[in-house]
Amino acid sequence: MSNYYVYTLASRRNGTLYVGFTGNLTRRIYEHKNDFVEGFTKKYGVHSFVYFEECVDREAALLREKQIKEWKRRWKLEMIEKVNPEWEDLYEQIM
Repeated sequence: MSNYYVYTLASRRNGTLYVGFTGNLTRRIYEHKNDFVEGFTKKYGVHSFVYFEECVDREAALLREKQIKEWKRRWKLEMIEKVNPEWEDLYEQIM
């Protein structure tokens, strides 16, 4: 069984947010940070890795991503601050 993750990137504290999911968290965050991914994160400079959670499988991760994307912005900020109150970039922690 593979690990899947839902993650959030931010442009800065309380800045622009991006929510995604992946089966390879380290690689995917590296791609975002180095602008290898065309689209939203590259266009808006959303590179700080501020939140993630592990899911049991791909379907669970996809459903969780969709759920979080539908949330009010305030709920997303509270989710991040509950586990990462300083909005630290967590990339080094997963390396």
